[in-house]
Amino acid sequence: MLLLPGEEEEQIVAEIMRRRFFPAVITHKAWEGFHFAGHEIRITEAIDCYGAVVWPSALVLCYFLETNSKQYNLVDKNVIEIGAGTGLVSIVASLLGALVTATDLPELLGNLQHNVVRNTKMKCKHQPHVKELSWGVDLEKNFPRSSCQFDYIMAADVVYHHPFLDELLLTFDHLCKNDTVILWAMRFRLEKENQFVGRFQTLFNLEVLSDFPSLNITLYKAMRKSRMTTRPSKLLV
Repeated sequence: MLLLPGEEEEQIVAEIMRRRFFPAVITHKAWEGFHFAGHEIRITEAIDCYGAVVWPSALVLCYFLETNSKQYNLVDKNVIEIGAGTGLVSIVASLLGALVTATDLPELLGNLQHNVVRNTKMKCKHQPHVKELSWGVDLEKNFPRSSCQFDYIMAADVVYHHPFLDELLLTFDHLCKNDTVILWAMRFRLEKENQFVGRFQTLFNLEVLSDFPSLNITLYKAMRKSRMTTRPSKLLV
């Protein structure tokens, strides 16, 4: 675990937030810019949808991927992002050499596809894919365990005020193999959502990689526990 003194945390948070920039001229379509992995990334957002906004947790995860690219080498790794939203994390992982599948709800896929193509075409070793994933729905049909082998599962700010926490846990469980690494940036808000971490630990070994109290964000690394001994009956599929 990386324990940051207050002053050092402030410096790192400031560095993370400096990676964001805004257009000098207001345009008819809202967008934000980011500097990661040696590229200028432009993200189109929508203010009327939680999933189409870049939240600080995504910046924390992108910064970690970039600054820890030797320890967490993504080149040629098979990566899936759940709740990809605007696609920033998937884009950065792609720019770092990963073979990425960016997933979200069907109503978000148009904007997600736009951002991914705009920022990765002719720039990446592997062109990322965009695919629908509704948590807990048709998992075996759309992501069969026999053929879906992910080295990394990435998630940024997927736990918030929504009624699908059971389905989210089921999705983590389905996609994760024994050697899959989960990198998850979590912003702590309400008690109900915070309790999800405890439930998550019934299936996965959880390690804190870094903590940013000023943002209420913790970055976790997780790997599954033994499936035979830890799977709750309510998660059987």
